Amino acid sequence: MFKYIFAFIVAGISSAVLTPLVIALANKIGAVDVPNDDRRVHTEPIPRIGGLAIFFAFLISIAIFSDLSSQKMFGLIFGSFIMIALGLVDDVKGVNAKVKLFFQIIAASILFHYGFRIEFFTNVSDLDTIVNLGLLSYPMTIFWIVGITNTINLIDGLDGLAVGISTIAAITLAYVSFTFGRNETLLLSLIIIGANLGFLPYNFNPAKIFMGDTGALFLGFALAAISIEGVAKSATVIAIFIPLLALGLPIFDTTFAIMRRIVNKKPLMEADKGHLHHRLLSLGLNQKMAVLMLYLISILLGIGVVLLVNDLVLNTVIVVGIVGFLIYIPIVITARRSEDE
Repeated sequence: MFKYIFAFIVAGISSAVLTPLVIALANKIGAVDVPNDDRRVHTEPIPRIGGLAIFFAFLISIAIFSDLSSQKMFGLIFGSFIMIALGLVDDVKGVNAKVKLFFQIIAASILFHYGFRIEFFTNVSDLDTIVNLGLLSYPMTIFWIVGITNTINLIDGLDGLAVGISTIAAITLAYVSFTFGRNETLLLSLIIIGANLGFLPYNFNPAKIFMGDTGALFLGFALAAISIEGVAKSATVIAIFIPLLALGLPIFDTTFAIMRRIVNKKPLMEADKGHLHHRLLSLGLNQKMAVLMLYLISILLGIGVVLLVNDLVLNTVIVVGIVGFLIYIPIVITARRSEDE
């Protein structure tokens, strides 16, 4: 157990030490987010490659406490380097959406090649039956990894939001990994938690640095891998729902954004101000209040996962219902305001 505690501590300290260095580097190379449209909620230029601090803290702790000879660990690190490189280029120069998707698929394919695969699930209608995906394993795995990677990226709209939501999701996945006896994914989850918490004081409002696509792509990628290895390979019916709940907020926000753009006949990749955090701001909440509200929703979803793992299904349904109500209110109020205008 001390190994896991020290891995968490080393990741946290490394991230806290590295972040000021990354701030200096970002300013030097011009990796700065300058507010230039009405979607931005900050008014001053902010360095935006903070994900480098999280990633290198992750690597340091992995190098000390994990088995680097493991093929799966090699695949995760290899794929993560691609994501970090992609995010870094995007933060500094900008990358076309189709190019980003291409490299995300490449990184996801690397994970698949090294054993991170969604290969089966329990039949909900017949709990004693395992449904093997066969040839569908590859597209399902790629869809999950690329999808989760982008949900974390899309929710990164307020100071401390994406890193906080990722941390809560990682805590939830750490609990599930511990419960299912998945020691390697427990270690990975704790390292992610530590690296995020070391970075969060610099990223929480008022932010001194953003994690940018560099951090969002890496965290989404890592969480997708952890959820596959720690949860999706468990032959239990709840394994289908655990990652959907643990990552429920970014999944909902992204799904809602896609549906909104389809209904409004807008390009799917076109940014807008319809995300949940924008709606909370429009209700009069300041950045901190909006972020804390979304933290609360994520924590409730995490509690739902804990209840589900302990076979308290009815309690899980109640918690999810509360979450649905908390999300429904800002969406309905802001929608009615738009109609009145």
